[in-house]
Amino acid sequence: MGFLLACFVNGLTIERTSSYSIVQVSGSVLSVYSGDFGSVDAQGTVEFALDYDEKNREFQVHVSQCRGLAVVDERKGRSDPYVKTYLLPDKARMGKRKTSVKKRTVNPVYNEVLRYKIEKMVLLIQKLNLSVWHNDPLGRNSFLGEIEIDLASWDWSNRKLNWYPLKPRSLSAVNGVDHRGVMSLSIKYVPPGSLGPRNPPSGEVHIWVKDVKDLLQLRPSGVDSFVKCYVLPDTSKKSYQKTRVIKRDTNPVFNHTIVYDGFHTEDLKDACVELTVWDHEKLTNHFLGGIRLGLGTGLSYGISVDWMDSTQEEVAFWQEMMLAANEWIEGLLPLRSLAGRKKLK
Repeated sequence: MGFLLACFVNGLTIERTSSYSIVQVSGSVLSVYSGDFGSVDAQGTVEFALDYDEKNREFQVHVSQCRGLAVVDERKGRSDPYVKTYLLPDKARMGKRKTSVKKRTVNPVYNEVLRYKIEKMVLLIQKLNLSVWHNDPLGRNSFLGEIEIDLASWDWSNRKLNWYPLKPRSLSAVNGVDHRGVMSLSIKYVPPGSLGPRNPPSGEVHIWVKDVKDLLQLRPSGVDSFVKCYVLPDTSKKSYQKTRVIKRDTNPVFNHTIVYDGFHTEDLKDACVELTVWDHEKLTNHFLGGIRLGLGTGLSYGISVDWMDSTQEEVAFWQEMMLAANEWIEGLLPLRSLAGRKKLK
């Protein structure tokens, strides 16, 4: 892709990049989410304690034991349980912690401490999700129950071990919903020569990022967000565009349009527009969520790729654009975790 031209029209930022090019991409990142293949009902209790080490700036989860867990393998009358924790709302940022696996027991004893290096002020806007799972050798792990603790209201003087009932997964978790916000945008495809002789000389995809509602807040000071855009499979710097940073706002208004030209109509079947939202910090940027606009076939130019994984809503949005040349198609799409996402600066 060539260089970018930018201008401002009635408060709308418009950027144009040229010469859509195809490059081979590969690689993936491991998912931080365990699969839930079991169908057992949650039961039993878990004993744990929470503490914050001020000196080492460390959050500690002392997992003691569980009692009365569900039996996964009824034929053998066994479960192989372990405990896993996340800090919400952004599972991926701090990563998961988990205990060892205790085999052939529904009353496992762990006496293990799971640790997170995190500032106290940041910790207080998090929730602790503690869940118990059966470990399957083939990775078909079964969910056994969970508990969620709002750390903002936690009594930090309470360092004693306490018993808590394990609960079934929430409806949003069962349906795989990982709420990260909603993006309002419009897209348009302008075929070559559709506006007159050689106007435009090549096909153009217009992407108008309007706003995002209800972003994750990872820091007490708020969210300083911006949007990145790539047209995959091209991950070069020429494909990369971004909006300005909107500071301290969980409902940022961007009103930013990007125009990619050099498209052939047949490229729309194999290309994917990836829009990701990030929280800007001095040392690093933190992923908040994203969308992928394409046909979701798993293939790009005959090559199997993990990023061609658009949801039904995203596919329908892209297809509507393909069928309605020269018309703006408006959409409201939920942000989500993205498999195979590369951490591109």
